[in-house]
Formats: sequence, C-alpha cells, structure tokens
Amino acid sequence: MAAAETSLYTEGLVLLCAALVAAPVFKKIGLGTVLGYLAAGIVIGPLFRFIRDGEEILHFAELGVVLLLFIIGLELKPSRLWQMRRDIFGLGLVQVIVSALVIFAATVAFGGQIWAAALVIGFGLALSSTAFGIQILEERGDLNTRYGQQSFSILLFQDLAIVPILALVPLVAPSTGEDSGSIVQDVAITVAAIAALLAAGRYLLNPLFQLIAGTGAKEVMIAAALFVVLASGMLMQVAGLSMAMGAFIAGVMLAESSYRHELEADIEPFRGILLGLFFIAVGLSLDLAVIADNILVILVAVPVLMILKALVIYAACRMFGSGHNDSVKIAGLLPQGGEFGFVIFSAAAAAGVFSPATASLLVAIVIISMALTPLAAVPVRYLLRTDHADHIDEDFAGAGSDVLMIGFSRFGQIASQMLLAGGSDVTIIDHSADRIRSASKFGFKIYFGDGTRKDVLIAAGINRAKIVAVCTQKKEITDKIVDLVQAEFPTARIFARAYDRTHTLSLRARGVEYEMRETFESGMVFGRKTLEALGVTEDLAMEISDDVRRRDEERLALQAVEGILAGSDRLLTRPVTPEPLIKPKRESERLDKPLEPDITLQDPA
Repeated sequence: MAAAETSLYTEGLVLLCAALVAAPVFKKIGLGTVLGYLAAGIVIGPLFRFIRDGEEILHFAELGVVLLLFIIGLELKPSRLWQMRRDIFGLGLVQVIVSALVIFAATVAFGGQIWAAALVIGFGLALSSTAFGIQILEERGDLNTRYGQQSFSILLFQDLAIVPILALVPLVAPSTGEDSGSIVQDVAITVAAIAALLAAGRYLLNPLFQLIAGTGAKEVMIAAALFVVLASGMLMQVAGLSMAMGAFIAGVMLAESSYRHELEADIEPFRGILLGLFFIAVGLSLDLAVIADNILVILVAVPVLMILKALVIYAACRMFGSGHNDSVKIAGLLPQGGEFGFVIFSAAAAAGVFSPATASLLVAIVIISMALTPLAAVPVRYLLRTDHADHIDEDFAGAGSDVLMIGFSRFGQIASQMLLAGGSDVTIIDHSADRIRSASKFGFKIYFGDGTRKDVLIAAGINRAKIVAVCTQKKEITDKIVDLVQAEFPTARIFARAYDRTHTLSLRARGVEYEMRETFESGMVFGRKTLEALGVTEDLAMEISDDVRRRDEERLALQAVEGILAGSDRLLTRPVTPEPLIKPKRESERLDKPLEPDITLQDPA
C-alpha cells in the first residue's frame, strides 16, 4: 500500500514538474501552452516512460473538459444560446455531415475499408477537439469574437452528435446487438435526462446555492459547485450524452443566477489544472509502437484528414455568411480529430465494426492531429488577407477644416461634439469602417483613413488645419502619429489624448502643445460631485478640485525634469481627521480643516 501511494505521489510530482517546465517555455517561444502540455506528456510518457498509465490519467483529466464547458455555459445566457441556434444546428450540422461523407469516401477509395467501417470512421473523425479548440480561443482572447462563437457553435453541435453516432455503431455492426426498440428507448432516456436536468436547473439549483451561501462556509460552496458539475455530467453520461454536455447545460441554467461569478471563481482553479492535465494525458496516451508500425499511413492520413476537414469547414462557414478571414481562422482551428473519437472507435472495435488494431491506428491519427493543431496557425497567417468587407474607399472629397481629428472612439466623440457645438468645422478620420458606419447614422461626417500615413493626412487637409487633434486609443498609435506630424508638418499645432501619466510626460517631452489624460477630467468631476453629495458646498468642492489640479500640475512639471518618481512630496499627503456627517459648517470654518485624503500612490492617473 505504501509503495502504491509513493508511486501515486511520484507520478503527481512528475506531472506537475512537466507542466511547470513545458507550459511557460512553449508560451514564451510563441507556440502556446497546449503544445507545451502535449510535448511534456510525450516526453514523460511514451519517450522516457516515467509514467505508463496514460489512459487512466486521460479518463480522469477529462474532468477538465467538463469543467471548461460548465464555465462557458455560465457565460452563455439561454437568450444568447437561442440567438446562436442557426450556427449550432445549421453550420454545425452541415460541418459534421459533409465532413463525415468526405472522409467516408476517402476511406472507401483509398483505405480499403468496407462501407460500414468507413461510415463510422467518417463520423468519428468529423468531430473536432472541444478542449483544444476552446483552450486556443481562450489563449488568443478570441472566444467572444464572431469566429470564436461560430467555432464554439460547431463544437457544441458535435457534442450533441455523439449520441446518434454511437447509436449508429450497433446498426452497422456485423451482428446487431440492439434492435430498433432499444434504440428508441435510448433516445427516450436521453430526452428524459435533458428534461430532468433543465427542470433541476430551473427550480432546484438557485435555492440550493442560496441555502449554502447563507451558511457562509466557503468550502461548502466550492463543494456544491463541483457536485453540480459532476452530477449533471454523470446524468448525461448515463443517458448516452457526454459529461461535458451535461455540465454545459447546468452552466447555462445558472448563467442568470446571482451566484454565477462566485461559481466561476470557485471552479476556475480546478478547470485550469485539470485541463492542462488532459493535454498532458493526450501526449501520454500516444502509442509510439503503433506509429512506428504504421508510419507511412499516418504520414499520409493526418495531413489529408486535416486538409479535408479544413476545406469542408471553410466552405460551410462561407455558405453561412462568414467572411474569408473568419472562415480561414475556423478552418485552421478545428481540423483535428476530437477526444470523443476515442469513445466511438473503442465502441466500434468492441462491436466488431473493425479490428482493435484499426482502432489503435485511428486513435493515433486523432492524437497526432491534435498535437499539430497549434502549428496549423502558421499557414493560416499566410491565408488571411486584408478584409475588404471591412474597408471603405479613402474618399476625402470635401475634407479640410480648422480641426483635423484623428480617431473617433469615445474620447473623440465627446470632444467633437464640443467643437461642433461651438461652430467649428471638424474633419474626422478613423480606421474603423464599423465605427464610421455607426457614426454616420447620427449625422457625423467621418472619412475612412489611416492617420499614421502621410498621404492620408495630406488628403484630409492637414495643411489647412489650425489644430491636429490626435484622439486615438492606443498610445503607440498616438506616438506614431505625433512623430509623423512633427516630422512632416512642423508648423502644425498638436492636441493629443494621453493614455496615462507616463504617456502625458512622454507627449510633453515631444513638445506637444496640449495633452489630456483620457480619465483625468472625468475623475475630477466625479470626485467633486461626490463631495457635494456628502455635504460639501459647491464652491468649496470646486476649490478642492482646483487645489488637486494645481498640485497635480506641479508634480507633472517636476516629473518632466526629474523623472516619474519625482514629486512624491507633492502628493496629497496631509492626513484626514474623520468626523461624523453633521450640518455643513460655514465655508470659512471648513477651510481651517485639512481637505486632502492620505494618498500614497506613486503614480495617480
């Protein structure tokens, strides 16, 4: 027993060590943590045999995928899911069926398989990896983009498709073990399980968490969250669906709950470590002997599979209205086989649809295609092109005003209203076609153009402008425009939007005539109005505001000479003497009191 425990702890230590080394290294060199985990699994498993039971770890680590789907469900309200129905049941259905038929035809023509085996192989390989796809989207921060949502819709439908695909296996097996009545019974059980889960989510989950939250026991709340995820997952597994689908439904049911954020925070640490373990386990499960025996088949089959699926996914996305770039990104994200292929191929081998050796070969193909998925992003970059759908011709007819404003985001929109209300002519250029279309609905005349290009500035009338107002959001872009204007149009007066205090000092060093931190004045007004709401007179609040502004300007001037850390003695450091809320005193009496709070921040905005 002691030896077994030692072995268990040793394996755990090896897994953690592999993750700690591989993930940061691969992230640093730009290949992503997913590929790092995979490489770590291959090294400690089939390569050096530190760990031999990769299959057991893989089954356990699938909980990471389950928790991932639960968290995604928490982010998707039922109304949002309903809006995605076209992508889920339209795009997802087309992708699965067409991919399966294409792979089926290729398997019959070149793989030497009978039609029944080829059909199961086609549907099994038509599925993509939910874990890989969503993890890569999260790493890129693209899960909430258009292409990210469409990718998720495809993966969600694939999870739903597992039930009919598994039901197909006994139908095409040489000796059918189930009749039509038992299949109908399985479908009925599945529908009943989903209905039961939806009812529990609607009527039981919120009261349960309300009761637990009332106890104030943090650990019980975490235990309850894990219980809900595992119970919903197991219910769906018993009904023939995947555990991930059950967890996702539970998450959606709790998406509008007041405990949503608490649940997400409780589950996230478990999700992260288990999902990393899942990717390591995929690498551990790679059978090098199977690869060595079938190296030529795998060298052909893996790229063919990924290319065929990518082409089908691209065509399906274009058919459903996606642009070229989004379609390419989705095709590059989901060309691999999926983890549920392991289940389908094992079931097919057990039913005699094909041999266990064929199942092992298919599993190896799926795993290798997973491992190559992060690398598929490399050719995708070269297939992307300038999105002409998001382009407007640079037509500057009628441009040329007293003020040339570059950038029309929130800051520029407010500033332009002041200028227009004051009777000034303003020429506005922006590089976002969507923003231009939106602004035109409200009567603004904006020109499409890149403010970092000299020819665009000339066409927009910079030579006639009295002031160039640089209102772009990113400080790097602002600096680039300022440098260009100063180099090519040295007489231009530049007013610039600053990102923060450091950026303000940078712009002053460049000799910009006027700059304004994007949040400074709004913060000042907010603070002044809060003082007035607390009983300070309007005149006194204004005097405090002016004093804070004066101190801030003094420190900025000192920092411009001595550096960002200078002027700490000019922070608002006089201590506050708290006093109860009483009737405001006369202004002359109030001025004898200390006004400023004890602020010790080195760099206030």
